[in-house]
Amino acid sequence: MHIKDILLAAGRPTLSFEFFPPRTADAVAVLQESLHALAPWRPDFVSVTYGAGGSTRERTGALVGELRQSDVFDPIPHVTCVGQTEAEMQTLLEKYAAAGVSNVLALRGDLPAGTDAGGDFQTAADLVRFIRRFNERGLHPDARGFGIGVACFPEGHPGTPNRMVEMDHLKAKVDAGADWMCTQVFFDNHDFHDFRARCELEGIQVPILAGILPLTQASSLRRMAELAAGARYPAKLLRALERTRGDEEGFRQVGIHHAVMQCADLLDHEVAGLHFYTLNQAAATVQVLRGLGYTGKNR
Repeated sequence: MHIKDILLAAGRPTLSFEFFPPRTADAVAVLQESLHALAPWRPDFVSVTYGAGGSTRERTGALVGELRQSDVFDPIPHVTCVGQTEAEMQTLLEKYAAAGVSNVLALRGDLPAGTDAGGDFQTAADLVRFIRRFNERGLHPDARGFGIGVACFPEGHPGTPNRMVEMDHLKAKVDAGADWMCTQVFFDNHDFHDFRARCELEGIQVPILAGILPLTQASSLRRMAELAAGARYPAKLLRALERTRGDEEGFRQVGIHHAVMQCADLLDHEVAGLHFYTLNQAAATVQVLRGLGYTGKNR
């Protein structure tokens, strides 16, 4: 089912999770435990990441195939521009179409360390146009083809300091055929609310799902800030984290509390959906959902 159909049928904000393909037997076991723990919340869909330059292509496909066999998890695979030829993308889309995958998330993607971009797609908008042409050729069991999602950046895209140019690029992706968006992680809802208002001014009218990552470890603070997309922490959150003074459980509880308050505010402001970046771990997401009053039974 397309994301727009899911939103319409649900009549409420969607709930979704992101997973990445595990690399080892131990990691597979951890993911399976997390899937079991998150299943009671019956997410509207889950997304599956695609490594830098397609480095997890086979594992991503395998995980998508496994999740398609479930009656709980409807997988949305990431597809990326970097290093991909049109022929490779055609084959990948045909594979997902044959498996009954309804949506894809089209991203520019990250470069593997020490490599050049290469490939036939320069921007995510190019990839969106290619997927739309695939749809128009009737190669998907659903006559409409794939629903197409794209990424967006409430704090600003790291590669486009000019926020007006950034909005031009975002609108180009929507005009090319994207019909929903999911945000990169953010920690200050003022950034999200302002971003959504600027989308309205730009004439971007597709649903925007909010990407949420509960902070659970002090070591993740600096690591998040060093990622390409960066991370801006509100001073109120930093003060609360500072008060934990090295207490790991205290840090975790502050991070969970912030995520609960963040999600509650987003729900109060009619967010289209909450998308949790789980890092293949269930505990933090489960705590946030319980803090919001979700029990699984009321989903």
